Amino acid sequence: MRLPAAAMILSLMGCAQFPALDDATSTHAADAPYPDLVPVETILSAAASTQQSPQTASNLTARVAALRTRAGRLQGRVVDSATRQRMRRGVPVR
Repeated sequence: MRLPAAAMILSLMGCAQFPALDDATSTHAADAPYPDLVPVETILSAAASTQQSPQTASNLTARVAALRTRAGRLQGRVVDSATRQRMRRGVPVR
C-alpha cells in the first residue's frame, strides 16, 4: 500500500509549476554576443598588475587576523574533561 502511494506522490511532484526563467534575462543581455575566449595567462597577468589601495590591504589584513583568531578559538576541545569522563561511564541501564 505504501509503494503505490509513494509513486503517486512522486508523480504529482513532477507536475509542479516552475517560475518563468525566460523573463529573468533582459533582452539586451540575451542579444549580447558571447565573450571572447582568452588564455588564462592573460587573465592572470592582468590580475597581477592590478593595484590595490592601502585601505583595502589593511582591511584584508584585519580580516585575516580576525579569521585566524576565530579559527584558534575553534581548535580547543568541545567537550570538557568532566563531561568526557561521565560519557565514558555510559548510561546506567535500569
